[in-house]
Amino acid sequence: MLELMTLRRWCQGAAVCLLFLVVLGAADANTRFGRLGHEMVCVCGCGQILLECNHVGCPDSDRMIGELRQQIASGGGDTAVLNWFSAKYGPTVLAAPIRGGFDNAAWIAPFAVFLLATVGTGFLITLWRKRTSTHPAAAGLPGGASGGDDALRARIRRETEY
Repeated sequence: MLELMTLRRWCQGAAVCLLFLVVLGAADANTRFGRLGHEMVCVCGCGQILLECNHVGCPDSDRMIGELRQQIASGGGDTAVLNWFSAKYGPTVLAAPIRGGFDNAAWIAPFAVFLLATVGTGFLITLWRKRTSTHPAAAGLPGGASGGDDALRARIRRETEY
């Protein structure tokens, strides 16, 4: 009797594990579909994410979603699916470029431009500070006024009086 109960428990445990694996596999396919669908843009021209395209009667989103389901069912990897869509619709179908090859420039360029702009701005500020501190008019008299400034001010006052 004890052996029969032990065998029954083992069978129940195996059934629960099998059910868990089936449910986990189905959830994985759904999450993969959602993840890949959010990495692509609908090609109808709306500029929205593929799974979020809400045009009434959109000519492209239903077809593309069906193709995405077929590609996932065929068993290809994520990169293979994205490459297939990129080959069929062009690289603009991807919401973000795939990392690798020339597409690395799309990831690196914004950071490089920001870094160069920051360094360039700092260089210009130090250059301007050096130029203003060694200005010849400021070096002569206290307060930065030179001898010709008083004569110029007097002339401006005479010419602007009514």
